[in-house]
Order: sequence, then structure tokens, then C-alpha cells
Amino acid sequence: MKEELIKRTKKFALSVMDFVDVLPNNSKGKVLGNQLLRSATSVGANYRAANRGRSRAEFIAKIGIVEEEADESCYWLELMIEGKLVKKEDAESLLEEATQLTKIFAATHISAKNNR
Repeated sequence: MKEELIKRTKKFALSVMDFVDVLPNNSKGKVLGNQLLRSATSVGANYRAANRGRSRAEFIAKIGIVEEEADESCYWLELMIEGKLVKKEDAESLLEEATQLTKIFAATHISAKNNR
């Protein structure tokens, strides 16, 4: 499961990298694209860091960050769709993946806290 999520979070980041490259070259596209790029790439980076944590408490803290960054990615994608920066169908698969990752890491966070 751990290796699968490492690959999945990297694939998500790479997909977002491609997605932001085709955003409109205006202030909204630049700002929201940068925000999305930062949060989406942070998901995988922090998940890797969580797995290298020196303690259970460090793992729990890092997984909380992963959950937050995945949820933040959802937010930026929702803004892009609702603000008509992109067509819904162009962002739908990324939003679905961000939502699924948020749910996975929220459940992991809860489980890790409960199993201290």
C-alpha cells in the first residue's frame, strides 16, 4: 500500500504539472496554477517524508499535512472550475483524484491517531 501511494501521489503531481502548463496566461491562471502546483506536489513530498518519520508522532503530523495539501488541491481545482478558468471536464479527473487522496489520507490520519 505504501509503495502504491508513493507512485500514485507522484503521478498526481506529474498530471498537475501538465495541467497547469495549459492554463490561461493571465493573472488568474498564474496565481491559481502556482497554488495548485505547490499543493499537489506537496502531497507526495510530505507522504514520502511521513514514511521516513523518526517517530509515530512525526508520522501523524506529516500525514496531517498530506491530508491538508490534498484537500487544498481540491479547493484550487474547484475555484478553477467554478471561476470558469477551465472547463469542468478538463479538470474533473484531477479533482476526483485529489478528492480520493484526501479521503485516503484523512482515514490514515484518523487511524494513526487512534492507534498511538
